[in-house]
Amino acid sequence: CISPIFSMKGHIVKKVLLSNFFLLFFLSVVGSVSAVQNAQYTLTDKVDQLFAELDSTDSPGTAVLAVRDGNVLLRRCYGMANLEHKIPITPKTVFDIASVSKQFTGMAISMLIEQGKISLEDDVRHYIPEIPNFGQTITIDHLVHHSSGIRDWVETLALAGWQMDDVISLDHILNMTFNQQDLNFAPGSEYSYSNTGYNILVEIVQRVTGQTFREWTNAKIFRPLGMTDTHFRDDHTELIPNRAYGYAREENGELHAVPDNLTALGSSSLYTTLYDLGKWVMNFEDSKVGGVGVIENMFHRGVLNDGKQITYAFGLHVGQYRGLKTITHGGGWAGFRTCVMHFPEQRFSVVVLMNYTPADPDKAAYDIADIYLVEELKSLGNMNNQERLAPVAIDIPNSVLNEYVGSYQLGAAWYLTITRDGNNLLSSVNGENAVPMTAQSDSTFQVSRREATIKFERDDTGRVMSLFYVSSSWHWQHSGMTCPKLEDISTLRTAQLNEFTGEYISEELKTTYIVALENGKLVMTHKRHGTINLKPVWKDYFWCVVWFMKSIEFYRDEEEKVAGFIVTQGRNRNLRFIRR
Repeated sequence: CISPIFSMKGHIVKKVLLSNFFLLFFLSVVGSVSAVQNAQYTLTDKVDQLFAELDSTDSPGTAVLAVRDGNVLLRRCYGMANLEHKIPITPKTVFDIASVSKQFTGMAISMLIEQGKISLEDDVRHYIPEIPNFGQTITIDHLVHHSSGIRDWVETLALAGWQMDDVISLDHILNMTFNQQDLNFAPGSEYSYSNTGYNILVEIVQRVTGQTFREWTNAKIFRPLGMTDTHFRDDHTELIPNRAYGYAREENGELHAVPDNLTALGSSSLYTTLYDLGKWVMNFEDSKVGGVGVIENMFHRGVLNDGKQITYAFGLHVGQYRGLKTITHGGGWAGFRTCVMHFPEQRFSVVVLMNYTPADPDKAAYDIADIYLVEELKSLGNMNNQERLAPVAIDIPNSVLNEYVGSYQLGAAWYLTITRDGNNLLSSVNGENAVPMTAQSDSTFQVSRREATIKFERDDTGRVMSLFYVSSSWHWQHSGMTCPKLEDISTLRTAQLNEFTGEYISEELKTTYIVALENGKLVMTHKRHGTINLKPVWKDYFWCVVWFMKSIEFYRDEEEKVAGFIVTQGRNRNLRFIRR
């Protein structure tokens, strides 16, 4: 038998023990939550440091997002959406995401394939007979994977006289395509990024579904995902609430607004927010819209005619970063710079939206990944690409360096110029800013900023005849090529240059250039572009320091008289102009 007093004491002891237990439990929970909050704050603080310079009312800025396992880890905004009215960027600010738009077009195509309405093997002329018959079949697969040979509209329209702040619509781009006279290359034989291919895909969607692309994507993708502030802009005069404006910073530091009159549906012109893109990247994992088959198909890389697999899938690049698989795409237009990056095995995504140039959203996305995936990333990746490539320099005699100075042809419309800077060499591609080279041996140099190695090659007499160029950057199409050194013809006499003067017209582009001599130098003029300087490079080849016209090759008739010229651009080849 237990006495009442002892029982009461036992009850009191139990209450004390229980009270202490709950107190300890409460403190442990609070401590755990506090530790998590402190850790989370530390990561967020690191991200804040990345963008500290943009956190100002006098600067355009960025919106960044990190998502893992369907949970938002980071959502931060810095700088102004509108500098004139001092409107800050928020997660609801609407950005033009430029070429990041392509993955949404890729999803539309994947969905129609899943529904059996189209096939990757279909001839595009089955849907759009206005596309010229080039004697070779162009398939939907070719368009999706940038292997069609169709000219990219950006440089082509510029060559025709268009300014990039003109009103450029889907119809303008399609009309350009319908007048194309030949392909850049045989369909499926090469990879060459073409915005036009994705504009043609939009027209296929419209003709197959009977709806405008904006209507169809709203109904099938955006509304089901709850992306209420997202749409493809098909009217350049449309009022878009909460829209950010794009800016460009000049070399003197001044900022200027950049007009955005583009409605290039499919390749660009998707307007969206940080909030909505969070829903989009989560769909890569849960496949709520489209289904597993549609999403998996979007990650399938293209295969060329020779069996080579490329990195490009359905509006997405499949690659690796520090040992982890990545699915990415970037974009840039009218001051906007954007990147969506997905790590499928880690179920982790980063979104970076910027409204100014120059800006580097890809680097920002990698930097954020470095912070949040620090445990998963390989130790090698503790250094960035440039640091990993940084070599130990050795001294090379000036007499040897002088032999390497000159121009080398990397490929059609691509020239590498080697110059001296004291005891060092610099390299410049197509007249862009020269970057330093670091000697590894008396013939091999590292170009860290381009993730490249250059090895100079000599003939049997010891004369430098070419260089071998290797780049680890995924987008460098001339990697692994032997590039000949070009004869220096920069001192052509006036009589020789006079052979090239005259009026030249393109039937394909319906535009005219006049080539003339000014102060002993060759120039060409256009009614919209004004005067363009031509620099002699090799034989009948000239190069231009303008982004839309990199290489000019004059061709001759049977009597060796100049009959015309051919323009080759980065994404377009053999645009022919006939001399009148």
